[in-house]
Amino acid sequence: MTSTAFERSIPAHSSIATSLAGSRLAPFWLDDLASPVYDALAGSSRWDLVVVGGGYTGLWTALMAKQRDPDAKVAVLEARTIGWAASGRNGGFCEATLTHGEVNGQNRFASELEQLTRLGLQNLDEIEATVAELGFDCDFERTGSLAVATEEYQVDELRAAHNGHDALFFDAEAMRAQVNSPTYLGGLWSTRDTAMLHPGKLARELTLACAELGVELFEHSPVARLQREASGAVAVSTRSATALASRVALATNAFPSLLKRYRLHTVPVYDYVLMTEPLSNDQLASIGWGDRQGIADVANQFHYYRLSADNRILWGGYDAIYHYGGRIKPEYDDRRESFELLASHFFTTFPQLQGLRFSHRWAGVIDTSTRFCAFFGRAFSNRVSYAAGFTGLGVAATRFAANVMLDHLSGEETERTSLDMVRATPLPFPPEPAAALGVQATRWALNRADHNGGKRNLLLRSLDAVGLGFDS
Repeated sequence: MTSTAFERSIPAHSSIATSLAGSRLAPFWLDDLASPVYDALAGSSRWDLVVVGGGYTGLWTALMAKQRDPDAKVAVLEARTIGWAASGRNGGFCEATLTHGEVNGQNRFASELEQLTRLGLQNLDEIEATVAELGFDCDFERTGSLAVATEEYQVDELRAAHNGHDALFFDAEAMRAQVNSPTYLGGLWSTRDTAMLHPGKLARELTLACAELGVELFEHSPVARLQREASGAVAVSTRSATALASRVALATNAFPSLLKRYRLHTVPVYDYVLMTEPLSNDQLASIGWGDRQGIADVANQFHYYRLSADNRILWGGYDAIYHYGGRIKPEYDDRRESFELLASHFFTTFPQLQGLRFSHRWAGVIDTSTRFCAFFGRAFSNRVSYAAGFTGLGVAATRFAANVMLDHLSGEETERTSLDMVRATPLPFPPEPAAALGVQATRWALNRADHNGGKRNLLLRSLDAVGLGFDS
């Protein structure tokens, strides 16, 4: 077993502790963000469409439902506040892929990968057009993304992927001219498939656009159950109120599905994130990064990072944590060992930034599915539609999923609903204790592969063979 770049050069623990001292346990994207406040659902009401969940999936669904039918009566029910969960905690990478990357797509949807790639790019183009047409203030930048090699065995993989047009390969010298890190041995710039944005602002702008079109939004309205009425309508019940809906779209992300059949189809995995103070001009010059791409390294346990509009560096990933029973608790947000590990890896990557401090630290829950991309379901004689399982790449894919749900609820057969990806349901996770044992064993095997030239052991090869293999 060999060490990785992040173990061959470890910063002093004292500098790591100093960098984290004084950081706020709060998502930077939601800090001081002026967003509207909405009342809780009260009494009994009747709607054409009720959307459960006030994140990106739910907001895109409500917005496009009104765009399709301006007369439709549409409501969004959010358990807490709109955009507080994954939609306000992610890295702001708005990626075209619908399949969690090309390799994962090739392994699972080879016969329609070209079509899925086209639809994913079209979806990203449409997001960019919506941002422009509706005047969204969300720091949208179509920068593309850099995949960087930090180990020798990763360089050939990136070199093989470049096509000389919208994917450009850099050797170590050229890569460091783009972004200056001693860990970089090569890189691949995918120029079209990713935009950077401010996640909290996107949620706010979607909310305002929904309200302007007449969507009614309700916060602090956790839905407890769905029930079919004799009339055919669906009763969507909170603890103190009921909305009767002709159609229902479920957009609950990592939280337990209201449809029992899908309770084991996702598991919540905690992802940890740091945000630095704004870089000075000298600090930014020491890195370069003039094209402001999003960056991720290509190990199984990978980091993702990007510049904010005010030139902070967001640094996240690597240390994905699953808690027994799929529990989601506020106390899981503050995991000292994960933040210290991230800080260590940050200063290994950018040693020239020693002395820079982190202003914010936070965690978010990823809705992981066994195929590592979204899946779709219907229930109650097609009056209920469901999408989940984005596995950390939902900023753009949630809009595609919203269109799928609206297609399903309309009864219309479309190119989207005809996809095998949309028709097929992934395998569920096993119940506990097998789920926890499986997740931990897989994490161990992925870490071992990162320390063994990327070579996958018997466990990972077996998971690959049955369609459960992970590609970062």
